[in-house]
Amino acid sequence: MTKTAQSVWENCLLFIKDNIQDQAYKTWFEPIRAVELTDNALYIQVPSKFFYEWLEEHYVKLLKVALTKELGTGAKLLYKIKMENTYGNKQPFTEQLPSAHRSPVKPQEVDVPLHNKNPELKNPFIIPGIRNLKIESQLNANYSFDNFFEGDSNRLARSAGMAVANKPGGTSFNPLLIFGGVGLGKTHLAHAIGVEIKDKYPNKTVLYISAEIFTQQYIDSVKRNTRNDFIHFYQLIDVLIIDDVQFLSGKTGTQDVFFHIFNHLHQNGKQVILTSDKAPVDMQDIEQRLLSRFKWGLSAELHQPDYETRVSILNNILFRDGVEIPDDIVEYVAKNIKSNVRELEGAIISLIAQSSFNHREVTIDLAKQVVEKFVKNIKREISIDYIQKVVSDYFQLDVDTLQSKTRKRHVVQARQLAMFFAKKYTKSSLANIGSQIGSRDHATVLHACKTVDNLVSTDKQFKKFVEDINKKLSV
Repeated sequence: MTKTAQSVWENCLLFIKDNIQDQAYKTWFEPIRAVELTDNALYIQVPSKFFYEWLEEHYVKLLKVALTKELGTGAKLLYKIKMENTYGNKQPFTEQLPSAHRSPVKPQEVDVPLHNKNPELKNPFIIPGIRNLKIESQLNANYSFDNFFEGDSNRLARSAGMAVANKPGGTSFNPLLIFGGVGLGKTHLAHAIGVEIKDKYPNKTVLYISAEIFTQQYIDSVKRNTRNDFIHFYQLIDVLIIDDVQFLSGKTGTQDVFFHIFNHLHQNGKQVILTSDKAPVDMQDIEQRLLSRFKWGLSAELHQPDYETRVSILNNILFRDGVEIPDDIVEYVAKNIKSNVRELEGAIISLIAQSSFNHREVTIDLAKQVVEKFVKNIKREISIDYIQKVVSDYFQLDVDTLQSKTRKRHVVQARQLAMFFAKKYTKSSLANIGSQIGSRDHATVLHACKTVDNLVSTDKQFKKFVEDINKKLSV
């Protein structure tokens, strides 16, 4: 017998009715109408956006189970919402939105030993009191692997993240350090790993926290004389995700406490996931013993997304928001915004907003206006090639001489200045700067930056070089 939208939905309703109260069924499921079935996707019509949001928040797991029973593991649910037209036309229109298939991440319960401060001796065979803690994971369920698109720019990091999610603490990727520039998806991927672990292992305690908040919590614990409680709390976590770990730079006390927490978790087979805007080799003012532990597992870099990945990301945003835009406009945006995913999302959302609020059709001209604002901002970012050209012109050299192996003093100084300004004006790693400026290593770049800092404070002529080149690059 051929399946129809109606037959599939009726079977789903039989399952749903057995698993919820009658009143809830009548309120939230009787008004739904099945409208279309294509391959493994069922389209249902709901009366309002509020209705859609309520179903997604309270019944998404039940809907997913019911639909999977009918259509298999790849089943998709899409909502059609009948909206009143606000543009003066009395005909209603339909908005289409996909199901996220995800409910919010629930609080986690952990049993914590009670520390009795009574000095009286206790029988060591009596089991100490246990207190039950509720721990919010701080995970955003909307940041999942489903909407983190794979491309050449992120394949290693995404694959490693998936391996960790499948077997937290049981792979050689411990810790997993994800690093890369601003807006490339580090935080998204870190959340996605945590969300996937909670799906697969509901009993594991997962905690996402930024390094900044971790530092503040540690400072508060020192003030309140509860440092040991702070350490004991973090030692209870099964999967610890720390975002922007470079924020620990220069904070000796926080680094020390994190070192002990890290050691305890690692030795007990717990998983640690870190994100940073720098590779471990480029982190400054982080203790060597901590840096060496960052390198124990895998350091995976996120690069700028390629064209195909950018198109996929844009199409996913449009699909998520129930908006249709011609392919040529999507391709135009993807071709012209290359810097990072955040800029890309900002441009397409701005385009949708301009169209909606101003009642304008999405055209290539409107796309050009929106993209121009983003591209102007991006063009302010200075490339390493441009820096080498400016420095070479200033010292009346050609770029080949600047990159050469010669040890002539004026060429060495020009090369060191190019490295110094590349570190200052770009988001490139020291290793990347070195490879582009004469195939040097990261240690040479680090030495160059320190030399420039020293000469600026001791040599007036050299200080003028720095000021002049800085003005040219700042224009």
